[in-house]
Amino acid sequence: MVVDVSSILKESGGRIEISGEIPAPGEEFSGVRFTEPIRISGSITNNGKTLKLSAHADCRASTECARCLKEIEIVFDFDFSEFLAQGEEQIDDEVYMFEHDSVDLTGIVIDNLSMNISGKYLCGEDCKGLCPKCGADLNETECGCDTETIDPRWAALADIMKGSSDASD
Repeated sequence: MVVDVSSILKESGGRIEISGEIPAPGEEFSGVRFTEPIRISGSITNNGKTLKLSAHADCRASTECARCLKEIEIVFDFDFSEFLAQGEEQIDDEVYMFEHDSVDLTGIVIDNLSMNISGKYLCGEDCKGLCPKCGADLNETECGCDTETIDPRWAALADIMKGSSDASD
């Protein structure tokens, strides 16, 4: 999404409204696949030295539940702001540079979207996940597997305790 900022470049305090869509990223980000374009709305304001982008973005994506591996839909809905400066030479790591009289917002929006991606998503807070023994979805069935595991460092003590309870019977 390219925005023409020529009308505010020489006018301190000048402002333009922006609204549009950016195509969904083609590649996966941390297991998240985007299913629709990213919608953007906001403004760009000339604050004298730089331009300030203040915007809202939202889109839908799909991924797998981190516990049961079911496909789930997630919604990204976030606000962000960035500073923009005209020129070829990078002046600051926190300022996005642009040339001529237009700004391509695609990279800026994708950068902010990637910062809003979580490490894991769940189909529900109460998701029970998969059985570590047989792989059954514990949300749908009780598999009956013995999932009690003993730390191998304590296994000898567990054997002794099991032996002493058998002897007292």
